[in-house]
Amino acid sequence: MPRESKANKTARAARIFAELGKLFPDAHCSLNYSNSLELLVATILSAQCTDERVNIVTADLFAKYPTLDAYLAATQEEFEQDIRSTGFYRNKAKNILAATARIADVYGGDVPQTMDELLTLGGVARKTANVVLGNAFGINEGFVVDTHVGRLSGRMKFTTETNPVKIERDMMAIRPQALWSLDSHLLVFHGRGHCTARRPDCETCPLAKKKLCPSAGKV
Repeated sequence: MPRESKANKTARAARIFAELGKLFPDAHCSLNYSNSLELLVATILSAQCTDERVNIVTADLFAKYPTLDAYLAATQEEFEQDIRSTGFYRNKAKNILAATARIADVYGGDVPQTMDELLTLGGVARKTANVVLGNAFGINEGFVVDTHVGRLSGRMKFTTETNPVKIERDMMAIRPQALWSLDSHLLVFHGRGHCTARRPDCETCPLAKKKLCPSAGKV
């Protein structure tokens, strides 16, 4: 089978994302937050954990730690118990407390707004940095690749890669930069609503019905 040209893939992606935009007009970040610090903490907690569980935990967590100073005063042991149900709580607690300390010591108390600076914080890799930049600051530095985005980008033949960084590169190449954050939300919503991991619902999927998905009926 001949390799699809970038122009054809870009055009096909435009049709697919236009359809997803109609299907999920309210697509947004599923994590609850009211400021950049809360989003950073919530995103770190979301590793290997559902957004629903994180939102349950942060409802109490953000009330207990309303400011950066509150995190700075927290002990490792107490914070571990505050986030225990999100899993990997020891490492997450260590990372969050290290990140907040660095924000205070190096960045004047403000969550940094560049990829390079965010990557210096505990528990922050490209996915977390992209979530914070795109949703808290409206900066489309990259394309968020979580499990849903990774799965759907492969099923839709946008990429053959399995490494998140390489998937991100391929998605950035075929979509307008201004839409990177929104596009990731659209894929997440579709991944939860129709194109699930175990059994994609191709029978009712608008993309399948309109013959836009190359994997329809084949997964």
